[in-house]
Amino acid sequence: MWARELELNLLSAVRLDRALLPGMVARGTGAVVHVTSIQRRMPLHDSTLAYAAAKAALTAYSKGLANEVAPAGVRVNSVAPGFIRTDGAEGMLTRRMKEGGISREAALDELMRVLGGIPLGQPAEPEEVADVIAFLVSDRAAAVAGAEYTVDGGTVRAV
Repeated sequence: MWARELELNLLSAVRLDRALLPGMVARGTGAVVHVTSIQRRMPLHDSTLAYAAAKAALTAYSKGLANEVAPAGVRVNSVAPGFIRTDGAEGMLTRRMKEGGISREAALDELMRVLGGIPLGQPAEPEEVADVIAFLVSDRAAAVAGAEYTVDGGTVRAV
């Protein structure tokens, strides 16, 4: 499980970056956005610790890479989604329903308790995360490098 999570959520990004960055550096321009997770700050120890650790590693890698390639004109940033309405989120709820013999509503209530709720009242839509990513790769974000944007409806309360 740990090797799979590291492969999927860290090493795949490293490999892709190593393939694409030389061209960006040669052109003196480019933008990379890594999708991390709020779980790097709030791991759900009972079910997703390996995932959270891989996303924490991706965040550290992203920041280090930003420092490495920014002088060459390449911007690297990350986006940390919270609980987003996706097939993956539904899958997590379904697993919890089966494991606990509980309803979807009970599984969602349990998750919200663990997360401390979503102050805005509902999960974000995938398009909202995509909009932040689109901004980060646009010319409007030309001065943004090494940043992490959190899209979680206020779930992470720490600065």
